[in-house]
Amino acid sequence: MNFRSLLAIAAGLLPASLVAIVAFLAIYSWPAAHFNGFGFVVRDTWNLGNLYADPITVAGTAIQPGAQYGILFLIVGTLLSTLVALAIALPVGVGAAIFLAEAVPQHLRTWISFLVELLVAIPSVVFGLWGYVVVIPFLGQHVFPLLAHTLGTVIPFFRGPTGSGYGLLTSGLVLSLMVVPLIAATLRDALVSQPPALREAALGLGATRFEALWRVALPGVRRTLIGATFLALGRALGETMAVLMVSGNALNYLPRNIYDPISTMAAFIVSQLDSGLQDPTGMAVRSLAEIALVLCVISVIINALARMLLLFWGNPQRSMAG
Repeated sequence: MNFRSLLAIAAGLLPASLVAIVAFLAIYSWPAAHFNGFGFVVRDTWNLGNLYADPITVAGTAIQPGAQYGILFLIVGTLLSTLVALAIALPVGVGAAIFLAEAVPQHLRTWISFLVELLVAIPSVVFGLWGYVVVIPFLGQHVFPLLAHTLGTVIPFFRGPTGSGYGLLTSGLVLSLMVVPLIAATLRDALVSQPPALREAALGLGATRFEALWRVALPGVRRTLIGATFLALGRALGETMAVLMVSGNALNYLPRNIYDPISTMAAFIVSQLDSGLQDPTGMAVRSLAEIALVLCVISVIINALARMLLLFWGNPQRSMAG
């Protein structure tokens, strides 16, 4: 076997592993998908039923009496917390990247960039513990009442009650701190690697330093920014432990405001696995696997959208032609 064949095998392992994982989830969760139907993604009721009673048969499937599975509240919680995280992380990450690439002296840039990138290596459970001990009390006692008093008068989603600090906004804030380094480090490398002649030409034509950055440097790294954003989006969608510790782990509950407790799909799988294993029919665990399958489908859709954006909006020549 030659070197080219070895490279082909190594490159094929990644898509093959993805296909294998999705196929496993689809096969394992098929009994649950057959029982739950399409209502699985539009109902917001998750009930394991009476685990101490004898199983019954419904539509040819053995379940516990009263068992019902719906994950609308999980889909809403996952998407909302991810959107809040990106709304915070994207401007902060872009600003940090510009600061590191343009404002920091060369002899300090390497060390400050190293500290920013080091945030990626911190385990998510550490972020969760920090959020539980520090962020939740601070937000619940000081920030949330202030937001409800100011923004709540003009934006309904910011109106009270503010709760105790667990919830959607706390989850989004913690997630944003976890994904900011991905955006900042990736975009900073792209900005630094640009040819200096581009900005020098803009400055020579009379542009200010900000105009050269905004109209020349940033459009040149548009594809990198899109890729970094969707990379951060994927990290936020699949985050588990940190969200589990600060979200409130709401069950069968749709958030009415930005302070309400939520639960995400990834965190819910972890929190419910022990209870699901108590189901003698196995339907609860298979339904959890169906949640994982839905999360994979959402991730595939989002990555497909990312590819489309990179193909059309991320191409400067195509964008100018449009």
